[in-house]
Amino acid sequence: MTTAPLPHVTKSPLRRDLLVAMSCGAFVALMVGAAYASVPFYTWFCKTTGFGGTTQVAERAPEEVLGRTLKIRFDSNIAPGLPWKFEPEQTEMKVRIGEVVTVNYKVINQAAREITAMASYNVSPPQVGSYFAKINCFCFTDQTMKAGETREMTVVFYVDPAIVKDSDQNDLNTITLSYTFYRQRDSARPVAEAPDKNSSKL
Repeated sequence: MTTAPLPHVTKSPLRRDLLVAMSCGAFVALMVGAAYASVPFYTWFCKTTGFGGTTQVAERAPEEVLGRTLKIRFDSNIAPGLPWKFEPEQTEMKVRIGEVVTVNYKVINQAAREITAMASYNVSPPQVGSYFAKINCFCFTDQTMKAGETREMTVVFYVDPAIVKDSDQNDLNTITLSYTFYRQRDSARPVAEAPDKNSSKL
């Protein structure tokens, strides 16, 4: 006695297309979510590890100041399209490890209009980012300056004494702190707006 084969069940084209569409939609949603989540995760990773020369944020001075000194260089840059003048009051200085240092930068808006810009920063060599701590900084904050305005901006920092326990930094003698100001897209506004020609006169 032979057993009859089971009938072959095929999915309808509509159902198959619906499953494919749902799968694609779920994949896209997952990728978008991952993209948004990667930004804060990457920021946290850089701040925690000093990756890419990202410096640390501190609330107070370290408990000790060591005798070893390092030369700190200060670099300032302006991105294309930003008519500002930006430079440190001194280009370099000798500091002791653990010493809290205050450095001033001078910024001038050379445009005839109010402009908003923001500064980013990093240090080099990049691997010392985890030992370079800032107590106060003007970076990553919108800076709005009126036409012709001059402003002094301050950064307060120290080099963490823990750096002496890192044998890879035994030959380190110079750290460069570099800032770059970028113009904010919606910041350019004319000094005075032209009157509406279609408005009626009183």
